[in-house]
Amino acid sequence: MQVIADPVVSYIQKHRLLDEERLQQVVKQSKQTGATILSILKAENLLDEEQMARVIAVANQIEFIELNPEQIDPIVAHLVSEELANRHQLIPVRLDNGRLVVAMANPMNLVVRDRLEIKTGYKVVPVAASPAAIRQAIHYHFDVANITKQAIASMRLKGQAGGDLEIPQVLQISDRVANDPVTKLVSSIIRGAIDARASDIHIEPQFTDVRVRYRVDGILRPTINIPISALAETVSHIKILAGMDISERRLPQDGHITIRHLDKDYDLRVSCLPAVGGEKVVIRILDKNTARWNIDTVVTSAQDNQAFRRLVANPYGMILLTGPTGCGKTTTLYALLQLLNTPGTNIVTVEDPVEYKVEGITQVQVKPVIGLTFASALRSILRQDPDVILIGEIRDTETAEIAVSAALTGHLVLSTLHTNDAAGAISRLVNLGVPPFLVGSALLGAVAQRLIRVNCPSCSRPYQANQQELELLKRRARKGQQLNLRHGQGCPDCYHSGYKGRKSIYEILTISNHIRRLTLDGANDDQIHQQAVSEGMRTLLDSALDEVIQGHTTLQEVSRVVEVRT
Repeated sequence: MQVIADPVVSYIQKHRLLDEERLQQVVKQSKQTGATILSILKAENLLDEEQMARVIAVANQIEFIELNPEQIDPIVAHLVSEELANRHQLIPVRLDNGRLVVAMANPMNLVVRDRLEIKTGYKVVPVAASPAAIRQAIHYHFDVANITKQAIASMRLKGQAGGDLEIPQVLQISDRVANDPVTKLVSSIIRGAIDARASDIHIEPQFTDVRVRYRVDGILRPTINIPISALAETVSHIKILAGMDISERRLPQDGHITIRHLDKDYDLRVSCLPAVGGEKVVIRILDKNTARWNIDTVVTSAQDNQAFRRLVANPYGMILLTGPTGCGKTTTLYALLQLLNTPGTNIVTVEDPVEYKVEGITQVQVKPVIGLTFASALRSILRQDPDVILIGEIRDTETAEIAVSAALTGHLVLSTLHTNDAAGAISRLVNLGVPPFLVGSALLGAVAQRLIRVNCPSCSRPYQANQQELELLKRRARKGQQLNLRHGQGCPDCYHSGYKGRKSIYEILTISNHIRRLTLDGANDDQIHQQAVSEGMRTLLDSALDEVIQGHTTLQEVSRVVEVRT
């Protein structure tokens, strides 16, 4: 290995990638341990990924190219699948005298090179490129809009009279995606949504075409338009994959698809709604990776995290999460269940639908058609010796009464309600017919939740707030706390929105003796809210402003999600 060490050292010295003292330490470490200079550089993260790619190219006498998406032959790029390209960080660039030139982040991976030769039938010539440039090229050439345009063109060429389509029963986004245009179209739409971190796909018939939109970070974003002539085939294909009746176009239907994409499993919940102009399809994307249901990942505020831990430490009682649809209540509930999920605890849930399957927990899917409602399921659950019960949603008086009864008889009950704030959960239970004295006795706490978009880490920059914004933030900031105000400029990473990802904010109302007495006295929401604030409750607005002060989000985003009182 010493043979290739000299050019590496010379290259590092010439381009001043490391200071001379640190470089000599690496050389000395290599001689003492027998490890290569490359392995030491990589293990200790002494170079960034582009510098490392250049050094590897020098070490192995391989050409390094400044990869540009426009210089890649699009037909050659699609000799491999997007999954293979992403998994191994490579993309074919061109054909050169019958040989396939492939840009690779790791050009010395002989196994991958052999696989490419078998798959494409060409002799592979590897060239090195920076991983960032390869990722950009993959995104450019496998963009959902580009693939969809190709699929639509194929459908037009084939025409409607091309015979029945052979459609697989299970959608496999893999190296062997079917060549049928409709299959390609649906596959590219779903794959594009997953890659864009979308939570939902909307396929909506318009007057002249079909609009496809992705909901990313809570905001619907137009993605592509497909011809109205392709609607019937596209919807039928999705229906078959979801196990729905393709002959029924007059009534709404629900279905389910399980897929695997880039070594991850996803559940797709499909809803089909007859509308003027055709059927609208909405697909909810659920990531089955349960590692993300960690309380420390979901509840990032130390203050809120501790408040949740104190609430679920109670052996019995009721904890309610409130907020609008899509505000992350289910994710928070699952994070709390994971915290409680121990071998010594019997946890049973009743949900509609069961969104995520969790190891070690008994989950019940309600089926109103056969009489299995929340209330009837709860009665049976109470005979299953549960310690913890999760109720997907308290919708009616019967469910509310059984849930409160369970909380009073030695069970920890977690559930959700649709109210605007935490204090509203108390009046909502009373309005459902639960006596105030039972609500006061059973309820441990009520939590209002929202999701706010966070600044894109790639393009967020400091900014100077105006006088009105400064006055609002300084009232919330602790004495001596610096305002770290940032906002996103917009870049390809965040689709030029300035935001990438979301985080939860909470308003956690713990039932104190004073609030319990107010409940018994029939106090209104405002009175209970004011008492909770006087006892130290942090409101949704307070939580949101704290995120602004720390530079995680902006006041514009806060005003979109919660009411800002100046």
